[in-house]
Amino acid sequence: MARVFSGIQPSGELHIGNYLGAVQNWVKLQHQHDCLFCVVDLHAVTQPYDTATLAQRTTDMAIGLFASGIDPARAVVFVQSHVPEHAELYWLLNTVTPLGELERQTQFKDKAQRQESVPAGLLNYPVLQAADVLLYEATLVPVGEDQLQHLELMREIARRWNTRFANGFSFPEPQALLSTAKRVLGLDGQAKMSKSLGNTIALFDAPETIWEKLKPAATDPARVTRKDPGNPEICNIFTIHQGFSPPATLTLVAHNCRTAGWGCLDCKRVLADNMIAALTPIRERAERLQAEPRRVADLLRAGAAKARALARRTMTQVRRRMGFLEAADQGGGAV
Repeated sequence: MARVFSGIQPSGELHIGNYLGAVQNWVKLQHQHDCLFCVVDLHAVTQPYDTATLAQRTTDMAIGLFASGIDPARAVVFVQSHVPEHAELYWLLNTVTPLGELERQTQFKDKAQRQESVPAGLLNYPVLQAADVLLYEATLVPVGEDQLQHLELMREIARRWNTRFANGFSFPEPQALLSTAKRVLGLDGQAKMSKSLGNTIALFDAPETIWEKLKPAATDPARVTRKDPGNPEICNIFTIHQGFSPPATLTLVAHNCRTAGWGCLDCKRVLADNMIAALTPIRERAERLQAEPRRVADLLRAGAAKARALARRTMTQVRRRMGFLEAADQGGGAV
């Protein structure tokens, strides 16, 4: 069975962009592969953040994963910083990563040009991503097209380490599992869905909140009045419909949009009803988990223990191949 690794930053509550773009797919993958899903809090600190809320946001994200259908009996779910081998391998992989390759990463260039002082962690972000995956010898990584450049760098890092150090042990070069989900924009129809921009619908939102957020959401700009026909292919509301509405409804929505048989508010009402039907069980499961913080902590602790057992095995091989002196508790005798 192939091993899959994927991570998500602890932004707090999951929103529908996370759910449709990644988590929904993870729920399926856990039945097909050996999966590890990680709340990547080490990645989160590469940007300015609120230290007072990081721990709670990490817990909330884990609750969102469990409530969405990630089963800790089928997949390993854990917090990145609870497995210190991530940071260790990250440092060691830096020694074989070309600076020029890091500087060429599109995401780094985009983020760096918006900052007066660029932290080294932002530059080295893809190396930590590589460590996350290679630490578990994962062979498949679910990604969107915007992450393919990082995945290719990950493969290059594995290749360089293997060329220099492999001797009976080598890192597999992970392959992309490209997501088929359409990219969901924020409710403004312009930017990526982001909690910081206030353009999201959270998986835990109450039914009335979902409707209040959908009502002013951007649609096809050509539909100025209710009588104007529209084009569902360029309407973000129709894209969201594709994540929550059955095929028959999609056909009806597209027809009524193109013929002006519906107004945009009618279309949104149908979407709201379908979203509420899909998200209510998730919200209810999340509420039960929020009432049991000890249970959530225990699930994450158990997940970290499973992940660390794999990570320690990898790092034993890496340290030996790189020539480090073994410590006493690693079978190397007294130091």
